[in-house]
Amino acid sequence: MLALTATSDHYRYLMTLSARDRAILDFERTWRHQPGPKEVAIRRHLDISPSRYYALLNALLDEAAALSYDPLTVKRAQRSRNHRRRVRIEGRRADPGSQ
Repeated sequence: MLALTATSDHYRYLMTLSARDRAILDFERTWRHQPGPKEVAIRRHLDISPSRYYALLNALLDEAAALSYDPLTVKRAQRSRNHRRRVRIEGRRADPGSQ
């Protein structure tokens, strides 16, 4: 019974993601296998600007439906985002050597 509930929850989350949301997550998972810069591939495959792509991806990373759809990709992107934030915040310290 528990497995049936988990499966039905998965399909419920899939229905809340739009086709564009799923395409963004799919692209984020597979773009490394494509030749050339990521920004060029974003325009070619998704037909949106890279800044719009990153804004949409950032919003998706906080969605439970996205985590259910592709947990590995979402967790990897969240770790990357959190690392960039941490570096940015730590770089703003008046005395970086102080703790």
